[in-house]
Amino acid sequence: MSKKLYLWYRNYDPSGLLMIEVYTDDYFMKKAFEEAQLAYDEGEVPVGAIVVCDNRIIAKAHNQVERLNDTTAHAEILSITAASNYLGSKYLEECTIFVTLEPCVMCAGALKWARVARVVYAASDDKGGFMRYGKEVLHPDTKLEFGVMHDECAQILKDFFKERRRSL
Repeated sequence: MSKKLYLWYRNYDPSGLLMIEVYTDDYFMKKAFEEAQLAYDEGEVPVGAIVVCDNRIIAKAHNQVERLNDTTAHAEILSITAASNYLGSKYLEECTIFVTLEPCVMCAGALKWARVARVVYAASDDKGGFMRYGKEVLHPDTKLEFGVMHDECAQILKDFFKERRRSL
C-alpha cells in the first residue's frame, strides 16, 4: 500500500543512474508519529500530522486542544493552516497530509475545503472518524490511503487513554 517516491543520483554505474528509495509513506508517517509523541508528552491526545509537497515537509503539528483551550486545535487543522501560510494559498492541491489517526468529520471538512490531494492515515477511529460517513466527506479528487504504521499509532493512543483512566 505504501507508495514509493524516488531520488535519482549519478554514480559510476554504466547506466549512469542509481535508484535509491528515500521518501516513502512509512518515512513520512514516522515524522507524523514524532508529532504524536510530542502531544503525548504534553498531555494532549497523541495525534500528529504533517503536510508534504514535492517530497518536502512543509508543515507539521500535533494536537494542542488543551494548550490552546481550543476544541478545534487538532493536528490536521493546525497543519493545514501552517501549510497554507507556507504556500501562500488556501488550496493544497499538490499536497499529501499524513496523520496518525483517522481525521474526525471537522478535520475531513477542512481537508475537503483545502482540496488536499491525498490523505494518508494510520489508525482508524471507529467512534469519531469521518469514514463513518464515507469518503464522500473529502473532496472528490482526494485520494485516500490508510493503515500505514497502524499498530504503532493505535498503541500510543491506547497507552495514553489507559494512563488517563488510571490517573482519575
